[in-house]
Amino acid sequence: MKFSANLGFLWNDRPLPEAIRAAKAAGFDAVECHWPYDIPADEVKAALRETGLPMLGLNTRRGDVNAGDNGLSAIPGREAEARAAIDEAIAYATAIGTSKIHVMAGFANGHEAHQCFVANLQYACTQAAPHDITILIEPLNKYDAAGYFLTTTEQALAIIEAVAAPTLKLMFDCYHVQLMEGDLTHRIEALLPWIGHIQFASVPDRGAPDHGEINYDHVFELTRRLGYDSPLGAEYKPGGNTDDTLGWLNRPVADSV
Repeated sequence: MKFSANLGFLWNDRPLPEAIRAAKAAGFDAVECHWPYDIPADEVKAALRETGLPMLGLNTRRGDVNAGDNGLSAIPGREAEARAAIDEAIAYATAIGTSKIHVMAGFANGHEAHQCFVANLQYACTQAAPHDITILIEPLNKYDAAGYFLTTTEQALAIIEAVAAPTLKLMFDCYHVQLMEGDLTHRIEALLPWIGHIQFASVPDRGAPDHGEINYDHVFELTRRLGYDSPLGAEYKPGGNTDDTLGWLNRPVADSV
């Protein structure tokens, strides 16, 4: 089983290049991040080259965080900002060799927001295609991100079908999906053709995957049985020293399934 460390949460008390090195030392097979833009791309690329770890993905900027933004691409009237964020993400991903970009929708609702999101995603897919970059969309739960436009896998699938681009995929975060929909086994099985990345954390506290209401031994075995062989993204909040939460990574199930 392969695992990716999401450095938005894990070792996020360190500069990104140092966090990449920490992930390598801990035994992860890959890394991913949220918003790396304040770190020069050449520094990140050097750390990736040194460790041999791929950077699987990054997010578009949220917008004006102080004003409450959490993404821009589903907000009518802010298309120019949304597309600038998409262009920035593609440029950074290309510079460091990242193959996936999560385009964040933002706080919005209604048909106009849906149309806006579809149009911006079509733009993102067109711009990313020459660079062999996959665009991801991720449903977020209503408890952590109240008012976020994209909340369910059913809604995400409708958007993917409307955009009609082969490079648009679903980010299936087990934590968010469990809180909003449950039934993870059947949803992963049904949605596998549209899944571009899988992430995980315990429910309900978003901690390490060794407690809570989800049996991750089962989830990890399920993905293996279905033939999903990309690294699974550990996007959980360690609540302290990341290294102290990694017992799950070296458990027999993680090595044997």
